[in-house]
Amino acid sequence: MSLNTQILIAAILGVVFGFLMNLFPDSGFFSASLYGLGLMSSVFIGLLKMLLIPLIFSSIVVGVSNLQAGGQLGRVWKITLACCVTTTTLALILGLACAHLFQVGKGVDIQMFQEAMAQHQSPDTLTPSSFFTNFIQNTLINPFKAFAEGNVLAVVVFALLLGVALVKGGDKFRSVRKLSVQFFDIMMLMISWVMKLAPLGIFALLAKLIATEDISVLSRLAEFAAVVTGTTIFHGAVVLPLLLWIFGKMSPITFFKGTRAALITAFATSSSSATMPLSMKCAQENLGVRPQTAGFVIPLGTQLNMDGTALYEAAAALFVANLMGLDLSLGQQLIVCATAMIASLGAPGIPSAGMVTMIMVLQSVGLPAEAIAILLPIDRLLDTVRTVVNVQGDMMISVVVDRHTREPEVATES
Repeated sequence: MSLNTQILIAAILGVVFGFLMNLFPDSGFFSASLYGLGLMSSVFIGLLKMLLIPLIFSSIVVGVSNLQAGGQLGRVWKITLACCVTTTTLALILGLACAHLFQVGKGVDIQMFQEAMAQHQSPDTLTPSSFFTNFIQNTLINPFKAFAEGNVLAVVVFALLLGVALVKGGDKFRSVRKLSVQFFDIMMLMISWVMKLAPLGIFALLAKLIATEDISVLSRLAEFAAVVTGTTIFHGAVVLPLLLWIFGKMSPITFFKGTRAALITAFATSSSSATMPLSMKCAQENLGVRPQTAGFVIPLGTQLNMDGTALYEAAAALFVANLMGLDLSLGQQLIVCATAMIASLGAPGIPSAGMVTMIMVLQSVGLPAEAIAILLPIDRLLDTVRTVVNVQGDMMISVVVDRHTREPEVATES
């Protein structure tokens, strides 16, 4: 039985077991099961996080040095950035359009959220200048500190520079390049070992999610949750596959079959970074993306390409404005889009990224930071869906970039 099939079965069983646990919330069965599930999920996530930073570092160093040696780094970088900006822009437009269409937040009594807003402790007011200062201070740091703290974006920046330096140094650094390739191969071997535990990990994560999350909070925010979830699914099921078919010349069916394991893992973990090893594996083995392209695009996309997050933040800003009886002008909505895009690009480089960037989006148009307390109860549930779209976008972009950088090679060889 293939890993994809095992993970799919484990996901279904995890959901069923989670609902079964909910039938006995005060029993010894519930507490014992919760302990066991927590242990299994912690081991799986811990192993992924343990390998994440070394994998990102080695994959980008090898990918950049190989692309730079072939004279393709500039082209790959430009196409990757163009794809990230394009898909994020479409997600922002879609989020705002659907929030307008369904008038999310209008007619809802904001008084029911006053207590939560009053208790919420928001960070200091954010400005674009303070945001970028914070971003730079947490990105351009000592690489050893970045490794120790698990600062992914700082590691990405250092690995990019190191990969270029290895090529610029020529034969003098050939042994270091060879060592980097061998280290990357070792990391991929270790990832393959961890992936054997993926079905158990996915089962535990989903069962725990279903058993512990308070689904009743959706009743107060049902319309907003439904609109955001439906819009995010539409972006992932229609918009991204259409772009893949047009620019990547790949059937969406082929894509979803090849990426099923990564998408289920993204749903269960709610983490693009934790899913990244499996995303790279699926892209290379199932979608035919070259290792140097996948090793460059996917780690970079994990940090820069966050369609689901951008869509959610745009819709959430309009939802909060409607709750408060405010009408955002076209100019203010453009500010929301610009701020959400900038925030999604900078999010991985700052602490408490999700909360900070959402507050930044709200404050950009004069909405109170305390309003984030309204969204926090359903954030974990919505995060599962938007993470799937974030991961899907990374793998889709790797296919598009790989296709558009293969053709010159073919032409040269012929």
